[in-house]
Amino acid sequence: MELSWLDLKGLVAYLNIMAIRKIITVTDRRLKTISEPVDSVTDETRVLLDDMLETMYAANGIGLAAIQIAVPQRILVIDLSHRNDSTAETEAEEGESDQGNNDETGPRYFVNPEIIWTSEEHNVYQEGCLSVPGFYDDVERPKQCHVRYLDYHGKEQVLECDGLLATCIQHEMDHLNGIVFLDHLSRLKRDRITKKIKKEERDAATVDH
Repeated sequence: MELSWLDLKGLVAYLNIMAIRKIITVTDRRLKTISEPVDSVTDETRVLLDDMLETMYAANGIGLAAIQIAVPQRILVIDLSHRNDSTAETEAEEGESDQGNNDETGPRYFVNPEIIWTSEEHNVYQEGCLSVPGFYDDVERPKQCHVRYLDYHGKEQVLECDGLLATCIQHEMDHLNGIVFLDHLSRLKRDRITKKIKKEERDAATVDH
């Protein structure tokens, strides 16, 4: 059967919608999973990477780990050029200008990322998380780091990160080890935020029914 241009356009839109996956929140115990390494970068891996990027963009984020869409693999995506001052997943502390010169470079794909070096100097950024929607707090991390990983085509790369990119890669790699940014906060703050999110989810479920 021959498809018209409008039919093809509708099909593309439908496939794009299907590529957007559900992001699980901090109330889901799967976020505490330690993700497994990927044997090799295959076409299936690239489909997952594409879906993750589409999902991240739809949620107005700048980083996403596979476990955040309930896939326990050591995979993450980042695009700092997508950030927006009110909705970005991880934002620089107000007044912070030292973000490095490797931030605004478009989408990056990381398979089996490994941090092989961190600086002694630290930065404090106000972080948020797509799995902890609506909440932000200061987290201190090394200002610079070097990351070894496989890229979209399975080629080994080493990336030198500083500023916001270093913060974002460390934030997302925490997810691969079952850690969310709330784990860097006091237990009191962590429990308070988790309870608020649980209540919001219960209220939303009640409205849906």
